[in-house]
Amino acid sequence: MINSRKLAILSALALCAFAAPASAQGVTRLPLPSGATTPIASAVTVPPGYTTYYISGTPAGKMPSGQWGDTTEQTNDSLTKLEAILKQLGLSFGDVVKATVFLGADPANGNKINFPAMNAEWSKRFGTATQPNKPARSTVQVSLATPGALVEIEMIAVKKK
Repeated sequence: MINSRKLAILSALALCAFAAPASAQGVTRLPLPSGATTPIASAVTVPPGYTTYYISGTPAGKMPSGQWGDTTEQTNDSLTKLEAILKQLGLSFGDVVKATVFLGADPANGNKINFPAMNAEWSKRFGTATQPNKPARSTVQVSLATPGALVEIEMIAVKKK
């Protein structure tokens, strides 16, 4: 016969057995449908036990020449600045779970957004052999507040507590 003390111990052990797998869960990334080669995920799930970091929109700046660059140069500049911010927080691009890219019309692209140029720069940092994590991402066409700016990117990143 099991007394109440043994029952309490067995109940506690059973609860621990069920709790252990939950605490071991990591961030999951749902890939896009088969055959898609874009460097983003369909969805990202973050389990309990993570700290969330909201990183403000980070626009590109003028190039060393003093002129605004094209979409490629501005995307690179914005992502380089974001990488520095992430590093200050003890994070990397691998910790990014959601991003929003704001693109302005590029005069070098017939005054249309240059999505392929932005995506090419993005692909150098996400979904690579050295950094395979892909965040969920939205890209929208906007008129940015700073004249000459074509790219601004904001991110949400997480890190296990």
